Amino acid sequence: MTSSIPVLERFDADRPVLGMVHLPALPGAPDFDGDRDAVRTRALEDARALEAGGVDGLVLENFGDAPFYPEDVPKHVVAELTAIATAVTDAVDAPVGINVLRNDAAAAVSIAAAVDADFVRVNVHVGTAATDQGLIEGRAHETLRLRDRLETDVAILADVHVKHASPVGERDVERAALETVERGRADGVIVSGPGTGVETPLADIECVASVLADRNAGRDRPPVFVGSGVTSETVGDCLAAGADGVIVGTALKRGGETTAPVSSERVAALVAAARGD
Repeated sequence: MTSSIPVLERFDADRPVLGMVHLPALPGAPDFDGDRDAVRTRALEDARALEAGGVDGLVLENFGDAPFYPEDVPKHVVAELTAIATAVTDAVDAPVGINVLRNDAAAAVSIAAAVDADFVRVNVHVGTAATDQGLIEGRAHETLRLRDRLETDVAILADVHVKHASPVGERDVERAALETVERGRADGVIVSGPGTGVETPLADIECVASVLADRNAGRDRPPVFVGSGVTSETVGDCLAAGADGVIVGTALKRGGETTAPVSSERVAALVAAARGD
């Protein structure tokens, strides 16, 4: 099996580094401070800092909207995210991805199609996860069909045992990865640690990369991204373990604080480490 939509060829690097644009709370969320313009300004500043530091792509996410809606965000959230995503895609040349927390894949695909983004991240694509929002069920059947209806080539990167959650049922990381690409038809997978900024076990990266390579013997396998805890010190080990790319947020922020602004210097250091410079 090969990916239905190629992912890695969208980036100007063999093993891309993707940086997170963690949005502050949007209008309607408990922590929104009343300044819509400030949210958009921060998004643009972080996006430009990431690009200036050398990342190969960005992921835009409504990180500040906790507590999150489980699967269906309100229309005003979709509108705000679309407006911000439009500004970001206009401001940078790097590929952009969309993640609508907690797990609104339909909104993510719709926004990405509307703003000509390149990919989406889906936290729970197949199976069921127990989360702080309750039980969340994967809706791969709806997500893939929506993408077809919208006639878009937005790639789907899906988490395997997503962070801040526990899988329901006996599904080890190997079986979960296989089901994500074989039955869920994801174009790539993301392997993470248990929480934001928490290191991803190298054994999990190795396992997922190996099982997908074995399943696709002689053919390109869906790419494996590492989705949490990557730093300048660990990125080389993650790539050596079989990862095809990394998604980095906390380590690229000033002082290593997840909610702080992006530091171009930290970005440049991690990108250099990923390239082996």
